[in-house]
Amino acid sequence: MKALSPAGFVEQADWMTDFIPRRWLRNGHVQTLAGNFLPRKLTLPEPEPLLVEVEGPVAGYGPSQVLCHCHWQPRAVRSQRLTVVLVHGLEGSSQSQYIVGNTARALAAGLNVVRMNMRTCGGTDHLSPTIYHSGLSDDMGRVLEAIVREQQLEAVALVGYSMGGNLVLRWAGEKGTRAPRELKAVVGVSPLMDLAVSSAALHLPRNRMYEWHFMKRMIARVRRRMALFPRIYGDAAIDRIRTMRDFDGHIVARYGGFRDADDYYYSVASSKYAGVLQVPTLIVHSLDDPFIRMLPETRAALVANPHVTFLETRHGGHCAFLAPARETGGDGYWAERTLLGFLTRHDLEGGNEAREAAYGS
Repeated sequence: MKALSPAGFVEQADWMTDFIPRRWLRNGHVQTLAGNFLPRKLTLPEPEPLLVEVEGPVAGYGPSQVLCHCHWQPRAVRSQRLTVVLVHGLEGSSQSQYIVGNTARALAAGLNVVRMNMRTCGGTDHLSPTIYHSGLSDDMGRVLEAIVREQQLEAVALVGYSMGGNLVLRWAGEKGTRAPRELKAVVGVSPLMDLAVSSAALHLPRNRMYEWHFMKRMIARVRRRMALFPRIYGDAAIDRIRTMRDFDGHIVARYGGFRDADDYYYSVASSKYAGVLQVPTLIVHSLDDPFIRMLPETRAALVANPHVTFLETRHGGHCAFLAPARETGGDGYWAERTLLGFLTRHDLEGGNEAREAAYGS
């Protein structure tokens, strides 16, 4: 594992353990599929729903809202505990396995958790006439503002996986030194920072199964939108979509306000902010991720940024990082343990309870 800082390799902190893949999971595709399909027996307490308006009415429909599932610690300590906002990836939701896994771990550590659904995700098509895409980072800002205001929170961290990683990094980068004082840390796991090269990688023959999986679900979503909001999507060109790039050109660009797919990829990429992130940031990336590609200049900017801890592993796949349980002191979900250790290393309120849970004791 490479742990990089402006000075090169850094001494590992107690939360920063080497990633060792589980036996038979040294292939990026196998890691990715296992991480997505291996069942996990996790039960979460009933969440408190929160609807946040993120955009006003469009074409006589609206407004657009996102649904968050909130898990709060007792009122007496809630405002002082770190609140972790979790953001899923493409075609995921607040029920994605990695979101549920991180939630259970953070709750056990005494933290608050907000599981955010992007627009239209998690069964919320009817709540948003607008589509979701990788550039809607301000949606997280609206969520952060709402929870800080309603719960008087003192410390918030943003954690995003894949596309969600691009969103949280982009929002933090855009804010720079103007970020709210409550924002204490940002984490991106397998973040989609360089969209153009990653979209191209998704279309490679060895990755077509992933592209077909995403496209099937995304086209089905557009069909639902055509029925729900015909004044906007009635003539959507779904019959012209054969690749992810086609989808981004005919759907995302058209309904998201971009000139074309290339304009979309360039405009929303968080890689533009890699060198200017101002809050403590953790980025976890695997070299054998099947379709997330990171350009050399993005990597260099992250390494040169003193606020960024960049963990690059040889194995791990996409959003998986499955290790033997003995190597993590727990259930083998290395990325989840690592990011919680990073979040609690700053001695935020939650104290020893959080650190003990993070380190699997």
